[in-house]
Amino acid sequence: MIGRLNHVAIAVADVEKASKVYASTLGAKVGPAEIVAEHGVKVVFVELPNTKIELLEPYGENSPIAAFVEKNPAGGIHHVCYEVDDIVKARDHLKSEGARVLGDGSPRIGAHGKPVLFLHPKDFCGTLVELEQA
Repeated sequence: MIGRLNHVAIAVADVEKASKVYASTLGAKVGPAEIVAEHGVKVVFVELPNTKIELLEPYGENSPIAAFVEKNPAGGIHHVCYEVDDIVKARDHLKSEGARVLGDGSPRIGAHGKPVLFLHPKDFCGTLVELEQA
């Protein structure tokens, strides 16, 4: 059901500072910052040959990652994102297997302009999982 790894998300206090680390220190190609207000984040994507790194900064008063960054001021891995062909079909299958979909279970548009869902970390070995329709 799951396809390729789309990205690994790293929550940080400052995406501009983190971007410089990836661009200068690691020599990576770093995209521009983008605000995704619906998800309460400011994001930057780091392009790698086989996947991406998503740098996330809390944005707005109700950012879902603000508490994570408070607990991890140096930053840390927040979630992994896998591609699926049909997000509704994947959601229905996962729910039938007992997996918990966060929120109301409806796909929302993510940073790539594609439908996404998040799955409860307790159901996936302690890892927050994002599914993105490819």
